This record gives sequence, C-alpha cells and structure tokens, in this order.
Amino acid sequence: MKARRNKKQVPSFRKLIKTSKVKLENKLKNKQFKQQSTIKKYRKEQRKLRQAVKDAVSKKPIPLEDPKSKRPVKRMEREEEEEEEALPLDMMDEDDLQLMKDLGQKASFLTRDLSSSEPVHIKKRKHESVIEKYEKVPRTLQTAPEKELIHLLPIKDKSGIIPQAREKPVADVPQEEEAEEELEDEEEVIEDPRPELTIEEHVIERKKKLQDKKIQIAALASAILSDPESHIKKLKELRSMLMEQDPDVAVTVRKLVIISLMELFKDITPSYKIRPLTEAEKSTKIRKETQKLREFEEGLVSQYKFYLENLEQIVKDWKQRKLKKSNVVSLKAYKGLAEVAVKSLCELLVALPHFNFHNNIIVLIVPLMNDGSKPVSEMCCEAVKKLFKQDKLGQASLGVIKVISGFVKGRNYEVRPEMLKTFLCLRIKEVEVKKDTEDINKPKRFMTFKEKRKTLSRMQRKWKKAEEKLERELREAEASESTEKKLKLHTETLNIVFVTYFRILKKAQKSPLLPAVLEGLAKFAHLINVEFFDDLLVVLHTLIESGDLSYQESLHCVQTAFHILSGQGDVLNIDPMKFYTHLYKTLFTLHAGATNDGIEIVLHCLDVMLSKRRKQVSHQRALAFIKRLCTLALQVLPNSSIGLLATTRILMHTFPRTDLLLDNESQGSGVFLPELEEPEYCNAQNTALWELHTLRRHYHPIVRKFAAHLLAGAPSEGSEALKPELSRRSAVELFETYSMAAMTFNPPVESSYSKRKDKFLPGDSFLNEDLNQLIKRYCNEAAPETPLDFAKCLESSSWQ
Repeated sequence: MKARRNKKQVPSFRKLIKTSKVKLENKLKNKQFKQQSTIKKYRKEQRKLRQAVKDAVSKKPIPLEDPKSKRPVKRMEREEEEEEEALPLDMMDEDDLQLMKDLGQKASFLTRDLSSSEPVHIKKRKHESVIEKYEKVPRTLQTAPEKELIHLLPIKDKSGIIPQAREKPVADVPQEEEAEEELEDEEEVIEDPRPELTIEEHVIERKKKLQDKKIQIAALASAILSDPESHIKKLKELRSMLMEQDPDVAVTVRKLVIISLMELFKDITPSYKIRPLTEAEKSTKIRKETQKLREFEEGLVSQYKFYLENLEQIVKDWKQRKLKKSNVVSLKAYKGLAEVAVKSLCELLVALPHFNFHNNIIVLIVPLMNDGSKPVSEMCCEAVKKLFKQDKLGQASLGVIKVISGFVKGRNYEVRPEMLKTFLCLRIKEVEVKKDTEDINKPKRFMTFKEKRKTLSRMQRKWKKAEEKLERELREAEASESTEKKLKLHTETLNIVFVTYFRILKKAQKSPLLPAVLEGLAKFAHLINVEFFDDLLVVLHTLIESGDLSYQESLHCVQTAFHILSGQGDVLNIDPMKFYTHLYKTLFTLHAGATNDGIEIVLHCLDVMLSKRRKQVSHQRALAFIKRLCTLALQVLPNSSIGLLATTRILMHTFPRTDLLLDNESQGSGVFLPELEEPEYCNAQNTALWELHTLRRHYHPIVRKFAAHLLAGAPSEGSEALKPELSRRSAVELFETYSMAAMTFNPPVESSYSKRKDKFLPGDSFLNEDLNQLIKRYCNEAAPETPLDFAKCLESSSWQ
C-alpha cells in the first residue's frame, strides 16, 4: 500500500460558507488594531529622532582635544604635572590610565553623530572604507501598513475551487492623527485652569448632577423590575455606581444605590435557595426557558454576593477609620454611608432568611449589635428581634443564637445587655412545646406488596397504588415542615440559650448582663430540665442574699424561682418561704417616681406566688400581702395604684376570709407590726385597710372607683361593682392601659368652666358698668397744667 501523503486539503465550498461572520469581523478588528498600533509607534520613533537631530544641530559642541594641533613641549610637561597633582594616579591601574589617555584624544559623546549606530569608545579600524561606514548607518524605511483583505465568495473552476479576495481601502489621516497626538502631549503638559464657581453656581451644578444620577438609577431599577430575567445584567451596571468618583455627589449617589439595590433584591429574589449546578446538570441539554432561568439565577446570586461584599467593605472601612486612595468620601461622610449599609443589611436579614448568604449576613450583624454607636446597635438589635418574632420554624433563629452565644463567650461576657434581651423574643412557648412533645403525628406508613396481596384484590391493589402515588406527590408539593423538625430546632435553640445563661450565672455574677439573664430565665424557666432545678434555686437565693443586686434584679430572681416551682417543679419538695419573705421586704423599696418599671415585675410575681399557688399559701401570708399592697398604693403613680388595687381585689376573691381587714375590730391577740419582714408573724389580722378611705379621695377617677369597690367588699353586682372593662382585665393590662409614659392623662381631664358659650372679655367683665364709665371719663379728661406749689401745703399743715 502506498503511504498517504499529509497534504493540506483545500477547504470545501460549504466549509467556507459556514465560516462565522463574527469570527471574520473579529479577525478584521484585530488586524486593524495591530496596524494602527504599529503606525503610531513608527510615527513616535520618527518624531523623537527628528527632535534629537534638531537639538544636536542647534548646539555645536566644542571638542575637548584637537589631535592635529601641536603644543609646545614645555606646555605639555606643565599640564602633565598639573594632572599628576590633581589625579591620584598611583591608585589607578595601567589599563585605566591608558583608557583615559585614549579618551582624551577623542571627541566626547556630544560631537557624536546621532544617526550613527557606531559606539563612541571603540578603536578605529585601519583601512576602513567609506562603503562600510555607509552600510553601518541605519536606514529609515517607509513601511507601508498591511492592507486588509476582504474575503469574497470563491469561484469553482475545472481545476477546482479558487478563493477570491480584494484589498480594503484605508483612509489616510496621518496629518490629523499627528496633530491629535501633539495636542494630547500639550494637554498633558499644560492643563487649562477651570473657572472658579461661586457657591450658588456650585449648588445648582450639584443639584443638576444629582438629578441626572437619580434618573439613571430609576431607569435601571425600573428596567430590572419590568423583566428581571432579561435585564439581570443591568444589576451589574447599577452596582458599579457604588464606586461613584464625583466628590460633589459621591456620598448621596452611593446611598441611593445601596437602598435601590436592597429594594430590588427584596422584590426579584425567589422564595427558595439557589444551589450551584452539578457537572451532570451542566452537561445535559435543556430547553431555552430553563437555560434562561439558570442564567438569571446565576447572575442574581453573583450580583447579590458582590453587593454584600461591597456593604461589608463600607462597614469595615468605617470601623477601621480608613480612607480610599481617591479620598472622594470624607471620614465624617463615611459614618452616614455605613449606617445606610447597616440598615440595608438589617432589612435583608429580616426579609430574606431563606435565601443564599443569610449566615454571612448574620455574622456581619451580630458584632454590630455590640457597636459603640448607639443608633447602629439599636438598629441591629431591632432587626434580630423582628427576625425572632416572625421565624415560625426556627432555622434562622438557631443560626443567630449560635453566633450570639459564641460572640458573648469570645468577648468574656463584656457585651451590651441588649444582645441578651433579644432572646426574649424567641417564639418558643410552653403550650407549643408540650403539644409538640405529646402529639407528634407519626408519618403515614404505606402497605407493602405482601400485605396488599393478602388483603386486597387485584383491582383494589391498582387503586391503592394510584392513591399512594398521589399522596406522595401532594406531600412533596405542600413542602410543609414536620413537627419533629420544628421541635428539634426549638430544643437545640433553647439548649444554647440556657448554656449562655448558666455560664454568666457561674462566671460573671457581677456583670451588667445579669438582669437580662434573670429575665430570660424567668420566661423560659418552665422549659429547664428538672435535674437543674435544685442547683438553680440555690444560686438564685445566694444572689439575693449577697446584697449586690438591685431591687429589679432581685425581683427577677424571685420571679424565676416561682416560674420553676409552678411548672415541673411541683414534684419537688422545696420550701419557697425565703422567696416570699424577700418579696414582702422588697415591696417598700420600689421606685415611686416616673421609672416605676419594677411594679410590672411585682404584679407578675404576685400572680405566680399567690394566685396560682393558692393551696400552698397560708391565711396569715395573704393578709400581710394585702395590707402591704394597699399601703404601697398610696405612694406610687396612678397606673401602679390601679394595678396593685386590682391585685388586691383578686386576692380578696381568692382568699374570702381576708374581708376581716375591712372591720375595725381586731381578731386574736397581738399588735400589727408593719416593720417586721416576716409576713407570717406580723399579726396582719389585727389591722384594717384604712388606706382605702384615703384612696377614695384620690385625684384619679379609676383609683377612686377601685377604692370604693374594695371598701364595699369587692362585690360582683350592685352599685359598687366594677364595669366589665375594668373587672375582666388583669392587673398587668390595667397597669399598661393607664400608663403615663406618653405624658397623657387617661381618662382625659374634664374642663372646669361651664358649657355656656359666653364671650370672655379680659378686664371689662371684672368691673361694674358705672365704675367702668367713671374710669373712662377720668382717663379721657386732659389734666390742667398747674404749677406745683409745695409752700401752700406746708403753710396749711403748719396752721393745722
């Protein structure tokens, strides 16, 4: 067999036709670009060479030595002696001396022909011809630019296919280009100074620039909202405006772009998390609609990621007090820019808990909750509270709790108390958790093939198979989270919360975080494991006895203890008498002014300690607390008095025999001791509720109603009975309803003047009509100008 020759095949007609137009255009563009760059380089070199030649011709240098001129021997000897004195020749080598002498006999580089490529310090060859010298001079060839070829349709002949092409004419604009280059060089050297604008002109120009930028942002945003899948690339264009460099409008434009992008992402983001495609999914063929959706999702995720990175960088630069190289934005303006960035991050944290990079946002927001700037800290805490309140499943809440717990531990518990107060907004309640643990619905089990064959006929098996398939599809389409998953997330969240609380109780008892910890324990105490109850009650009592706590913190300890005992702690044999004694003693230390927040905690404690534990409370203890509550109601604000009297009313209904406090006669022996701190032994049965008579004359109408109602024995019917809007509300609700925090009086104060619409004339209405006329007459009369003669008065007084 003959060996095949590797000959290059001539491209067929179809292959030439199939050549893409885009490729041809790209090739032509590349050729044009190369030709233009080579022409520009060639012109620059020629221009520099001409300039160098002109400089050399204009300055004729004088040679250092003339080898032909002969000098006298004596003069030569003198000069050699001077050179020997001037130069340290003994320190130079012989070769260097010989080189210096040779250089002295030649002309310097100033006399050198610049067009020559011959080196300066080279020995001249003997017998060097003129032709060789001429050959060494570089030639300046006029290189014409390569002409472009336009490929035409080929011609088919008997011999084969003949490709056709023709030259494309190139427009000659060398003079114009040279002039433009010269102008560019001149502009680089000399910049025309801008005319200085006045303040008014500068403000007008800034408004115009800002308006143009606003229109541009609005146009891009509206285009993206109208069709997100088609205009997803415009997100990049809008995001590039975050790097605005005009110092007049840089800060404002960046703020507007940050807010606009935040609102756009909230609107166009899907309600599911976008995952990256696998290699198998990328290689499979898909429809155009699916491909378009994939491109949209990829573009959205990438732009969302870059946007979050930009916000993070803005916040970091502000925290580190850094300025960019351009110095477009000042440090003062960076604070406002950073606040806008933090606000956008908070909005995205709450609005997109299901989307990508949510954990990254959490990691950014949690440290800012402890920021030194109060607005930033409050903004982040409010966002986290809002997230906790609206998170039904608990996935996002668990992520935030993990980061906060690690942050608090890493800072050695030196953080703001507001960080731990956000735990109070977690959506975990006693009823929900108990229901979840008791009534967990087991997943439905489908019948196996053997079971079907035993119990069902052939037609029934066929129907059963179709029914099971439909149920599976419905369950997948519903995508509802199971109760088991919710219970698991809630359990894990509470474990982290309690670990954080117990660490602070153990290691940082004098920390400002203690009130927030006690408040949290009071709320979630019913969910604590029974094994920890004994140790926790001992710790709480130790804290109270230490005396280092404020009255609010000690009240939180009492509230936590009774929440523990009222739940699963009923099975424990623990005597809480010390906590009753502490609350009874603390009541008189409450703040009676505008900051009477402790009253609300007291009302919660009384409800848990007395009302819900009525079987464990003795008659003497109930009498002592009722007497002390009525005494306290005289000292506090009206809303606090209403709450305390409402609690007294509930206690009188719960313990009916306490109505003996309404009588003047004493029961039993002994004298009431109000200063005694033990409620069991203060002899409260030997006193009366005289405070109610004083409260009947209180300036607040609701307090008067409650006092009269209690004096009548707290009846449910009759003239002294309360209206339903007062009797059906709890003490805490009444306390909040009649609060004076908004500087308003509830109910509003009635006007004291009569309802007649008489005109009120200041001045005239207080005078009698006759007296008023007399005053006017004397005022209108002109006083006679008589000279003052004091001598007459003296004479008359002396005669008398």
